[in-house]
Amino acid sequence: MSSRILMIVTSNARMGETGKPTGLWAEELAVPYYALVDAGAEVTLASPAGGPAPIDPGSLKPMGQNDPVVERFLADEALQARIAATPKAEDFDGADFDAVFFPGGHGTMWDLPVDAGVTRAVERAFAAKKLIASVCHGAAGLVTARRPDGQSIVKDLRVNAFTDAEEVAVGLEKVVPFMLEARLRELGGRFEGAANWQPFAVRDGQLITGQNPQSSHLVAQELLGALAEASRQ
Repeated sequence: MSSRILMIVTSNARMGETGKPTGLWAEELAVPYYALVDAGAEVTLASPAGGPAPIDPGSLKPMGQNDPVVERFLADEALQARIAATPKAEDFDGADFDAVFFPGGHGTMWDLPVDAGVTRAVERAFAAKKLIASVCHGAAGLVTARRPDGQSIVKDLRVNAFTDAEEVAVGLEKVVPFMLEARLRELGGRFEGAANWQPFAVRDGQLITGQNPQSSHLVAQELLGALAEASRQ
């Protein structure tokens, strides 16, 4: 597969006013990244601010204690170097890629929705009939993007993300700038979710969205299937 994927990660390392560390959830980058590159895709990393993309310390254990895919990620010097020096999302046109992918992590909630480069990448990809995928809080990258007709890109589409129930379960409902599930519903998305921490992903047309870290693999598989489909057309 010679697909080109633009993977946009958060630049934000702090949870709002609390000062608590956050960032990108390691598993939500590692699982789809390796699923895609192992299938022959070319993945370009970018972030709102450019430069180093922070990894949420809560998503990492000491070397040797993580899931195999996260161990591979930690030992991958080339990938670590790319994460330490991401280009800006605004430098890319989403229409030039076969898919735009958003890994999650709470960091995304503060910077993805307000970054003009992120919004433009999604809008350009959507208008060009390209695939758009997210895991967990990565769906924060979808909330400001609009279709050419001015409607939200999620309107009338089945969509999923970290649920409001999960946000309450982790005690961050008063910390995040908005509740992601509620916002997707307000935008006209047909939100579908599973029980807390259950793997769940949904595809509706160009949009592929998954609920939580446990759903990273499902989203990656849905995306690979959709890319294969697109390449046959």
